[in-house]
Amino acid sequence: MTEPVRLLLADDEHLIRGALAALLALEDDLTVVAQAASGPEALAMAQAHQPDIAVLDLQMPGLDGIEVAAQLRRLAPNCRTMIVTGHGRPGYLKRALEVGVRGFLPKTVSAADLAGIIRTVRSGGRYVDPELAAEAISAGDSPLTPRETDVLELAADGSSVAEIAVRAGLSPGTVRNYLSSAAGKLGAENRHAAVRLAREHGWI
Repeated sequence: MTEPVRLLLADDEHLIRGALAALLALEDDLTVVAQAASGPEALAMAQAHQPDIAVLDLQMPGLDGIEVAAQLRRLAPNCRTMIVTGHGRPGYLKRALEVGVRGFLPKTVSAADLAGIIRTVRSGGRYVDPELAAEAISAGDSPLTPRETDVLELAADGSSVAEIAVRAGLSPGTVRNYLSSAAGKLGAENRHAAVRLAREHGWI
C-alpha cells in the first residue's frame, strides 16, 4: 500500500479547520500531519512536518495564504500548495498562480471534492474552480503599478500620509501622488474608495 498523502491544514477559523481535518481523516489515503491558525504558524509547521500538500486559507493573521505559498516554495520545495477561500476575487487567483499554487477553490467545495482535488494536485495536476477562473478572465489585470499597489495597501489600515511615507520610505508628496494616481485609475473619489475598489477586485 502506498504511503498516505501528508497534509498541512492552515485556517484561522478553528471550527472550519477542525471539521475539515475530521472529514479528510475519513479518507484512507490522506492524513493530516499538522494544523496552523496563522500564516507564520503554517510556515513553521510546514518546515517541521514536511507535508506533501499545504491546504491554506487565503486570509490568515500574519501572512495570507498566497504569501505563505510563496515562502514555501523556498522553505519546503517538495510541498505543493492549495488555496481554499471564501474570498475568490480575480486578483487573488492571478497572484496565487504566479507563486506556484496548484489548487484554488472556494470554501463551498464538498469534502469529497476537496479530497479528489488533493489527489489531483499530489499527482502533479492543477485545479482552479471554473467560476473563479471565469471571473478572473472577465475582470482583467490591475491598472495599478506595483508602487501604487504598495502605497494603497499601506493606506488600507487607515494610516495617515505621513505614516505611509515613513513605512514606504517615500516623501509625503510622493505618497499623495501615488494615492491620487491610484484613485484616478480606479475611478474612485478618494483613497478610501480606491482601497475598497482594489480589494473588491483582489488587486491588493
